[in-house]
Amino acid sequence: MTALRRLGFFTRLLDEGDAAERYRLASAQIQHAEAMGYESAWIAQHHFHADEGGLPAPFVFLAQVAAKTSRIRLGTGIVTLPMEMPIRVAEDAAVLDLMCGGRLELGVGSGGNPAAFAAFGLEDAERGGVFQRNLSLLLDALAGRPLPGGDRVYPPHPSLLSRLWYATFSVSGARRAGELGAGLLLSRTQPRPADKPDATLADIQDPMIDAYLAALPAGVAPRILASRSVFVADDRAEAMRFAGIGLRRFHERLVSLGRARAGANPTTEELIRSADTHLGTPEEVTASLRADRVLARATDLAVQVHSVDPPHPFVLRSIELVAKQVAPALGLGREALAPAA
Repeated sequence: MTALRRLGFFTRLLDEGDAAERYRLASAQIQHAEAMGYESAWIAQHHFHADEGGLPAPFVFLAQVAAKTSRIRLGTGIVTLPMEMPIRVAEDAAVLDLMCGGRLELGVGSGGNPAAFAAFGLEDAERGGVFQRNLSLLLDALAGRPLPGGDRVYPPHPSLLSRLWYATFSVSGARRAGELGAGLLLSRTQPRPADKPDATLADIQDPMIDAYLAALPAGVAPRILASRSVFVADDRAEAMRFAGIGLRRFHERLVSLGRARAGANPTTEELIRSADTHLGTPEEVTASLRADRVLARATDLAVQVHSVDPPHPFVLRSIELVAKQVAPALGLGREALAPAA
């Protein structure tokens, strides 16, 4: 049994506005999370599709955030490794980590919108194999081993290997994360098997955690981060109002992509359940998170307001309410929640 002890904030940079405004607001949210005592901040990389994610260049963004913060750990959740040159990922990660005082958490995965792969000369069906090849080269680069041609990455920075995280939707991927001694990133958007459309996140992610823990090398402490959709408001009516807007917009996008049934008109409550969203007052969200079995086995909880996507002031308020009321009720450590000096 692991112990939930660290609180993180996650953003896909989906606030209303153009790209510059999204980056400004996300930076402000991360600074607020640091002030509220969050241990980590995580950002997602997405190419091309602005309504899925607003950030193609995570290291550039985190370098700016690093200059505006002093304590909070900065995580990539994730770098879409099949679309990247792994040696450059190692170089950028090393430079950023040295410049931010060792605060980088390097999360990688094979994810990304299937339509994005073509621009990189790839087929979506190739992503698994390309990911594993690029991951192998990334590991060599981070470890300082000779690369093709005999060169080694500069600046050398092998300590990043102890802060590598592996994102996956599968038991086999979780086992691989364990074998590598990496952290395991568990998503709030875990796909359901076709034969078990009503399975809970815990039904799917518990076996993944079992495989991960069984594969960890002796003496390596588990690192399991569970990302969850969490929006906390001062009253339930306020939370439901924003959920009715944001989750319905998200549902309509899924319909347009063929990932939800056209013609259905789900209620807001049904949308909340289908999107695995923890929503409401601090007391309601605390009770909802306590019912998530995965959190009893995770070391880290990262909260994100997607796909409710309320306006920026309400994101800041949710960050504050999670830190001041929800996290203490869940037993997250006081050290992680101490306000920044």
